Amino acid sequence: MRTALALSPHLDDAAFSAGGALARMAAEGWQVVVATLFTATVPGPKGFALACQTDKGIPPEADYMAMRRAEDEAACAALGARALHLPLREAPHRGYNDASTLFGCPRSCDTAHLDAADVIRALLPELRPDLLLAPQAIGGHVDHVLTVRALQILGLPLPILWWRDFPYATRADTPRRPFETLFAGLREAEFPADITARHRACAAYATQLGYQFGGPEGLARALEAAGGTERMRVEGEAPFLPGSP
Repeated sequence: MRTALALSPHLDDAAFSAGGALARMAAEGWQVVVATLFTATVPGPKGFALACQTDKGIPPEADYMAMRRAEDEAACAALGARALHLPLREAPHRGYNDASTLFGCPRSCDTAHLDAADVIRALLPELRPDLLLAPQAIGGHVDHVLTVRALQILGLPLPILWWRDFPYATRADTPRRPFETLFAGLREAEFPADITARHRACAAYATQLGYQFGGPEGLARALEAAGGTERMRVEGEAPFLPGSP
């Protein structure tokens, strides 16, 4: 059985950006693993980190990341994928103190890309993936940027499908495309996607729908506008789907 490993910065990125393709792969007999890097619970969040929770209606005493991990389990089940949750802290817990810094250049003292490289490296002997999927970091969120940097450090001899970060890639005001030159040199391909499964998976992230889309109806409109394919940049001799030999 072939294995696809999707490396998701946050608990929703893989489903939002490549969920339809992942579901098609699972339906065709691939083992699909969604490993999310930045999922750690940080007790007693303060300041901006706490605001990222309470502005979504989540009370301060709740374990917000536990809620999000449970949503991810449900989303991955909808895709036919296995969920893995890796123990790194999201950017608001690493000194990024407002929304503008989340989409600026990573802090010089932030070594999360080194930690991400370590946890990704540790997954490989067990999973032995045939294919990786990862973000292009469109939008410039620091956690997405550092995920790309981690893969650059590792230099893995594996094919990679680099997804377009949804919903950032659909927004006219997308703030940054820090790896635009890198990805412009890779071929772009469209992959037929199971949009029904993608919608079910995305809808499982209930804590995020109001913030990202204005609610479930906004999610449905955004997915409909995105169409029935998912575009990715192809690095290496990637297996194609569906129907790859």
